[in-house]
Amino acid sequence: QLQLVESGGGLVQPGGSLRLSCATSGFTLDSYGMSWFRQAPGKEREAVACISNRAERTDYTDAVKGRFTISRDNAKNMVYLQMNSLSPDDTAVYICNAERRQYLDNREYWGQGTQVTVSS
Repeated sequence: QLQLVESGGGLVQPGGSLRLSCATSGFTLDSYGMSWFRQAPGKEREAVACISNRAERTDYTDAVKGRFTISRDNAKNMVYLQMNSLSPDDTAVYICNAERRQYLDNREYWGQGTQVTVSS
């Protein structure tokens, strides 16, 4: 069964850290680029970080550069997002995404998300 299950969210004070995990199953992880998105109340979903299928490349939205780190362990079918120096602006549901683009066979999967709340 194909699944992306996020965990690691919660309530953290400003300046704190969290590590999100995305456990995947039901597909070959090393064939997919992986991303973390986030969606805050009343705002559109935005891409936060992405990593290529074999971790050769990563990219981040400007708002999190230098604070967040995306990583993956294909052997364990896991993707991670280390978040440091959190601020209230980072409060959102964080969602794991898997995408593969092949000729006539593009695929994309989403998790359900995990809530991150940054507040004192």
